[in-house]
Parts: sequence; structure tokens; C-alpha cells
Amino acid sequence: MQKRTIQTRPIEGQKPGTSGLRKKTRIFMGPHYLENFVQAVWNAIGGVQGKTLVLGGDGRYFNDRAAQVILRMAAAGGAARVIVGQNALLSTPAASNLIRQRGTDGGIILSASHNPGGPEEDFGVKFNGPNGGPAPEELGARIFAATQRLESYDILEAQDVDLSQLGATRLGGMVVEIVDPVADYAALMARLFDFGAIARLIAGGFTIRFDAMHAVTGPYARAILQDMLGAPEGSVVNAVPSPDFGGGHPDPNPIWAKDLVDLVMGPDAPDFAAASDGDGDRNMILGRGIVVTPSDSLAVLAANAHLAPGYARGLAGVARSMPTSAAVDRVAAARGLALYETPTGWKFFGSLLDAGRVTLCGEESAGTGSDHVREKDGLWAVLLWLNILAETGASVADMLRAHWREFGRNYYARHDYEALDAGLAGAMLDDLRARLPGLVGTQAAGRRIVAADEFAYDDPVDGSRSEGQGLRIGLEGGARIVFRLSGTGTEGATLRVYLEEYVDAPGRLDLPVSEVLAPVIAAADEIAGITARTGRSGPDVVS
Repeated sequence: MQKRTIQTRPIEGQKPGTSGLRKKTRIFMGPHYLENFVQAVWNAIGGVQGKTLVLGGDGRYFNDRAAQVILRMAAAGGAARVIVGQNALLSTPAASNLIRQRGTDGGIILSASHNPGGPEEDFGVKFNGPNGGPAPEELGARIFAATQRLESYDILEAQDVDLSQLGATRLGGMVVEIVDPVADYAALMARLFDFGAIARLIAGGFTIRFDAMHAVTGPYARAILQDMLGAPEGSVVNAVPSPDFGGGHPDPNPIWAKDLVDLVMGPDAPDFAAASDGDGDRNMILGRGIVVTPSDSLAVLAANAHLAPGYARGLAGVARSMPTSAAVDRVAAARGLALYETPTGWKFFGSLLDAGRVTLCGEESAGTGSDHVREKDGLWAVLLWLNILAETGASVADMLRAHWREFGRNYYARHDYEALDAGLAGAMLDDLRARLPGLVGTQAAGRRIVAADEFAYDDPVDGSRSEGQGLRIGLEGGARIVFRLSGTGTEGATLRVYLEEYVDAPGRLDLPVSEVLAPVIAAADEIAGITARTGRSGPDVVS
């Protein structure tokens, strides 16, 4: 085995987004592309000499090859040990747990989350720090700066490591420890939740359907839901991770998990259903005849988390991303909990969690989590829901409607306009940004605008400030509209429009979402000129 230094030059476009670097897979497969970015990570964290890292991913196309490259680069950099999930598989929350449990210096996670996989689709690489959470903005900036001045990278000439066999082996002077990707995570879940109560619920005839969407959560869900909790064989479907996610789109929402939605709305509906995404950090919760929005799920969990053993002492506080609905705000006010509103991106929750200021946090994009790791966690959310249902004896629909009766309902939707021309999308928001000061007091679609600003966040723990985090419009009566460009796509620009209307009249808590939000949707289009400027008659995805 010989260490080689390869001469290279900076490659454009390697700036990490909200969840690391995501590009088309063939871009990552191009000459020096992956190696440049990984070396930039090493440089930004002060090198890997003597360090211990975690490595794994969601099993998408190129996951296995990228893992071998990263191992050889870690060995060339003098790393002491890399802990790898068997077959290079680790869900994102499991990787976060492993980093924390083993006290490592961080880890590399190979995933593009809910984006599709395959040779013509998406791939991603991100670095998580010693707390198990995504790289904070300051570190992301250092990584990007390192990509811009890179002249060489180091890599070991060696044969592939057999990642199918558990145990330790060596790669040059570095130990490669191959671990069961599920075991430590499952043990953590058993400590947080009353598995006995959930098992009794299932044994009593309570039916479950979990769609792993051909992604990494399949082995975790089968081990926990079927093997440990007794759900019948077949309760977990699409459970074998596939490099192209079975040709589907591993995003747990009513569009891409339509079969699951159709099931819960049909005559053979299970009592409870759920789905998770490519890397296991997102979730969708459903019940017989009902789909729970991520914002409502966060609020229900915050109101009832004390029913699970791991949260019996109560919550220190709750946090949500700014575009997430204010449903959890009402729980926090009623329960006397501290509430924090952060920019989009799980990294912004990290300092709050580390400081003990919050216990639960969530994003409208199907992400929910707690202080047990420093990532959102899809299967964790499923188990917390099941624990609550086991303790209350209620159905999912019962829980949701009782919640609305107590707190009111935040009708909510997100409209995604995908693959827009980046220049056009940017100019549209730039124009709106320039008009913000003059919007208050004017009307849009018959509704008076009472607030208009651009969200900026001052972290109360580390003092950092993040600007340009989304344009917010408040309408008279409590409605809200948010406009922002997504940081998780790989092609063109995605405009996300978040729409919200609060209702507390008892007779208006079960109306169709589209009916309640129609005036808000019209106002959003009038304010930003979406139809006129993009030529789109409507969004590509509604969630």
C-alpha cells in the first residue's frame, strides 16, 4: 500500500448547501470531484491525523464506490479509525447516534436525502461534527473556502475493503471497524420508548403499514417494528435498500407515497401508517382516513411527548424552522415552554440542543427529532406516535381532532415550483425583497398586508447571525406567506411558497385545506407574480 499525492485544481460549484454538497451523481463520479471535496473537508477540520470518524450512507447509486474512496483518503490522511456501517449503510440518525455514542471526531454521511437516486439522479456528501449534527455555517464556509484553493489530495493505493463482514480490519495504518448499522440505534429507541406498551397495542390487533420506500430505513423498521415489537411480517414494505430506490422518489409525502395514502383512505386501511425517506431522517404519519401534516405532527408530539419514558420529565423547550407552521407555538404557549424559530436546516437546531434549551424540534419538510441525536429522525417520530397511541388508546384521527379542539388549527401547505431558471427565480425574489418596505398597509387578493420582512436569525447560544432566510408576508386575520429558494435541489432552482391560515372556530376545523387556503394562495400569487413571471399555472408539488 502506498500513499499518493494527486495534483488537482479547484472545481467550481462545491459550496455546501443546507445539508452538505448535493449534485448529480455523474458529477460526483467525474475526475477528482469527490476527492477534491473530501480533501477540502479534511483541510477545514484541521486534518484527520489520529482522528476517529464514522462513515455510511443511504445505499444510493455510487454509495459503495464513494465509501471506498473516502476510506483510502482517510487512511492517507493518517486517521486512526473509521467506523463504517455494514455494506457502507447507515441511516442519517443512526450515524449521528454512532458519532455521539462512540465520541468520534465526526463523520461523513453519503446521501442526498429525499432526492432520487441512480446514475442520472442525485448524490450527496456531508460532514457531521463531533456532536453528531450537520456542519454549522461557519464550518461550511471553511469547507467551501478550502475547495477554492485546493492544489492536491492524498489517497492510499489499496484494494477495496470488504465491508460485508462485521469486525475490524486494517487499511494501511488505519483501523476499519465494520458495525451492524441497526443495533446501536435500535437499543437507543428501546431506552426512549415503552416497547412493552407498543407491543401490547400491536398484539391487540392494532395494524401498521410502514413504507421504507426502497431506502435505508427498511432494515431498521423491520428489526424494530417486526422483530422487536411483533408487527406481522409484511407490515414493513419496500424494505430492501435499492441504489435507485426502486425507480421511485424517496420523499415521504402524499405525492411520492401515493400508494400509502390510497391505502389509508380505502376500505382495508391499517390503524397507523408511516413512510420514511432515502436516508431515514424524514417521516410521514398517516392514520385510517387521515394524513398528518409535518407541522401538525410536531405540535401533537410536543403536546404529548411526556407519555413516552424518554420524555417523562417534560420538555426543556421546542424549536421549529421559520417556514414551519405556528401550530407548535400554541402548544409552547399553553405549556409554558420556551420556543425558538430558526432558519431552515437542521444545523440551526444543534446549538439549542447542545445547550439544553430545547428537547423537540421540527421542520415542515417532514423532519422531526429530539435531543437523542443531532439529526431529524423518521423512525423515532413513528415510535413516539405509537407510544402516544398506546398510552391514550386513541386513533390518529382522534388525536389530531382533539388537538385542534384544544389549540385551534393551522391550515397549512407548501407549494414547490421545481427546476425554475435560477436567474428568473432569483430576480423574482429580489424584486419582492425590494418592495417589502412598501407592502404593509396594501392589499393582495382582498387581504390587507400587516407585516412584510426578510427573516434573519441571531443564535442565542453562539451569537452567530444568519441573514436572508426567507421573505415573510403577514395578512390580516393571522394568515402567513413565506417565499424562499430551496437549498437541497441539484438542478435549476426550486421556489417554495409556504401558506398558512389559523382557524379556531369549532365548526371550521374539518374543512378541506385547499378551500381554507384559496384566498392565501391567490394573495401569494399576486404579491410575487409567480404565474406571470414563471409561466407556471400551478406548483409541481403540493405538500
